[in-house]
Amino acid sequence: MSDRSFIAACVQLCPGDDRAANLEQVRHGVQSARQQGAALVALPEYATFLHASGAAMRNNADAELADPALPKLQAMAREHAVWLLVGSLALPGLEGRLVNRSYLLSADGAVVASYDKIHMFDATLKGGRVIRESAAYAPGATAVLAETPWARLGLSICYDVRFPHLYRQLAQAGAEVLAIPAAFTRQTGSLHWRALLQARAIENGAFILAPATCGEHPGGHQTYGHAMVIGPDGQVLAEAGDAPQVVCARIDLDQVTNVRARLPSLTHDRAFQLATPA
Repeated sequence: MSDRSFIAACVQLCPGDDRAANLEQVRHGVQSARQQGAALVALPEYATFLHASGAAMRNNADAELADPALPKLQAMAREHAVWLLVGSLALPGLEGRLVNRSYLLSADGAVVASYDKIHMFDATLKGGRVIRESAAYAPGATAVLAETPWARLGLSICYDVRFPHLYRQLAQAGAEVLAIPAAFTRQTGSLHWRALLQARAIENGAFILAPATCGEHPGGHQTYGHAMVIGPDGQVLAEAGDAPQVVCARIDLDQVTNVRARLPSLTHDRAFQLATPA
C-alpha cells in the first residue's frame, strides 16, 4: 500500500433550521467517519443550517455573530483528531450580502484555508420563477488551493461544479483532490450530479470529494444526496443514497500520478482563436 494514501470520508446530512440539532448531526457524522478510519472528513454545503427562505438564512447568518458554529466545528476536529472540511457556512459579508464560505480545519482545529463560493446561480426558471443568488450572496473572487499532510486540495462549492475552468486551474496548480460540497436540488441532481462529478475527475485526473445534503428541508426545499468519492479515472469509489450516511474511501495519490502519466491532458492545453460567422 502506498505511503501517499489516506482514508477520506464524505458526510451526508439533512440539516434544517435547528442549529443545535444540525451540529449534533455533524458530530455523529464526524465520529462515525473517524471510527471508519478517516483522516480527512468532508461536510456538505450549509451543514449547520439550511432553509428555503432567504430571510431565514439571513437571520441564521446574523445569529452566527453571537453564537458562531466555527469554534464548535474546530473543537470537533480537535476531539476526533481529523482534518475537517466545513462544506460551507452562510455568514455576513459586505454591503448587506452574505458569503457562502468553506473552511478547511487541521486536526488541531486551526483554520488552514477558507474559500468563498465564486459562481452565483442567477436564472429565470420555467413558469417565470426568478432566482438571484447574487442578490443575497456576494461572490468570491479567489480560487483556493490548500495544503494537507497528504495532498493538495482544491476548494469549491456546489454550483461551481458547472465551471470546468475553475478545476482545471486548480489541477494545473497542483491539486490532486478536488472538494465539491453541495446542497444539490433533487430535480437537477438526478440528472446532472454524477455526470458533473465524474467529468471533473476525468478531465483533471483528480480525486473528487463530494459531500452532500439530502432529504426535505424547511420551506419546502429538497436536496438530492448521493455524496460521492470518485477516483482520478472517474470510477465511483463510494456513494451514499438519499438518506443521511457517511461514505469512506481510500485516497491513493499514486493513482493520480499514474492516471496523469497515461493521460497527460493537463499539459496539453493550447491557446486558440475562435472563428465566428461573418
